[in-house]
Amino acid sequence: DESPAPSPSVASKRPLPKTYASPSSRLYDTSAAREKMSKQALFYSTSKDEPSLLNISFASEPKAGLGAQLVNCDKDSDTDSNMFSPGFAVIGKVLPGDTVAKRAGVAVGDHLVAVNGTGFRRFAPDYKMEEVEKLNDDDEVVQLDNRVIQPGKAYDEMLSKIKSVKAAGDPPLLLSLERYGWDARPNAWKRFLDARDGNVPDAMMMSQEHEQWRNTTFPIDLTSRGLQKILKSKAVSEIHVESISSEFPPTVYVNYGSLVTLQSGGEITADDIANAFVMFTERMLRKAKDPRHPKTCQL
Repeated sequence: DESPAPSPSVASKRPLPKTYASPSSRLYDTSAAREKMSKQALFYSTSKDEPSLLNISFASEPKAGLGAQLVNCDKDSDTDSNMFSPGFAVIGKVLPGDTVAKRAGVAVGDHLVAVNGTGFRRFAPDYKMEEVEKLNDDDEVVQLDNRVIQPGKAYDEMLSKIKSVKAAGDPPLLLSLERYGWDARPNAWKRFLDARDGNVPDAMMMSQEHEQWRNTTFPIDLTSRGLQKILKSKAVSEIHVESISSEFPPTVYVNYGSLVTLQSGGEITADDIANAFVMFTERMLRKAKDPRHPKTCQL
């Protein structure tokens, strides 16, 4: 019985197939049930291109600070690396303590894009607002004008806007942030730029090739017999490494001997191995505390 191993990225919970019991208590799947399972047992990328939206109201604490450090994304020296950042400030660190940021669920890598609905954007959003996931249950409807402004003084203007709203007190300060996945362009672009030594055209080509690869690779069929062999043998698996540092990245364990034995015996293919690596890498990079700098370790 080749049942796919459970995964948090499976499209939906796999239903029990329709079965028929024989006197020997063996169960037989119908072909229709197998086809249905095959369509549902799929592994999708753990990073989506569309952002989620987080609105933070200071109504209950009008004079409080956010409790997070902002990174200026409006410096002339970083123009190329920030060209796909939707705004001009990103959360670089969430400070300890009982802060507004902690209670609102602010995370490292969140992009600040609006203050009280007024946009401080580098470029217009390429998504429909009604399709965006809201990360908080605030009943207040935030009207975003999605204003685009020129870089150069945008970061300073945004800080001035925040200070003026807080000083006025009414209406209370309301910050809007966008959160992107680790492989979405706002977070991934600098990695491609670094990989091509700052050459923008080459980095753009690499990014486009990567996006094409994603489109042809996902979703991965979890019912593949060879992939199931790898998962059940734990030839590729995630392990917990005891470390003195809390920053130690998630670790994938690879038993090359088992992979060679399975492949030489014709039980798995090179594609099965590649898919297993992709799945575990995707799952581990999703756990990154900073989506701009996701890391994994291999043992």
